[in-house]
Amino acid sequence: MKNVYSAFTGEAVIIELTGKKTINGYLIEVGSEVLIVYNGVDYIYISTSHIKNMSVVSKDSIGIDEPSVSPQLEQEDQLSLRKILTTAKGVFLEIYTTGNQPIHGYITGIMNNYFAFYSPVYKTMFISLQHLKWLIPYSTNLSPYRLSKENLPVNPSNSITLARSFEVQLEKLSGHLVVLNLGVQEEMIGKIERVSDNIMELITAKGESTYLNMQHIQTVHLP
Repeated sequence: MKNVYSAFTGEAVIIELTGKKTINGYLIEVGSEVLIVYNGVDYIYISTSHIKNMSVVSKDSIGIDEPSVSPQLEQEDQLSLRKILTTAKGVFLEIYTTGNQPIHGYITGIMNNYFAFYSPVYKTMFISLQHLKWLIPYSTNLSPYRLSKENLPVNPSNSITLARSFEVQLEKLSGHLVVLNLGVQEEMIGKIERVSDNIMELITAKGESTYLNMQHIQTVHLP
């Protein structure tokens, strides 16, 4: 069954996403879980679960030239989020989950409902699949921040054995100091005391317990 968006392939579109984000460009390809949009510079792989609405507009109104090259992460069969992530493994990416902070780096492992990501800024991260809004493969061969290969190890030495699910992975981090959702809010930094029934008990800097709904945890990394 074709996605409703398929009818607009090749058209100029404006897409509004959760978090008050908007992307303008040409709709290049449509899958059950992913849309590819060209914004004049990059191909953006957007998770359809985060699309609030899409408008088809005139090509003149967006002021973007149509693409002359194919998307980097091409798929032979229907686009799915997992297939895109698998193709993107090891490719330098910009990914977006929350706030106004894109994360730069590359995927190191893909599990049931999350993936491991290596960022030169945050090091090893665990990112919930349900909160991934979009990813953008680098269009050049430059590494993030033009760092050398020594600063971007293919297999980070501090890599942790990956559990099958995001919830079990966070259980394994009990007793560790962690930063959740990039630490945008102070109460998202603390020691995991325990994880049970989809609730995490986090000990804050002042030694107080806060209880977090796991459904709202987007990213996790160790400081």
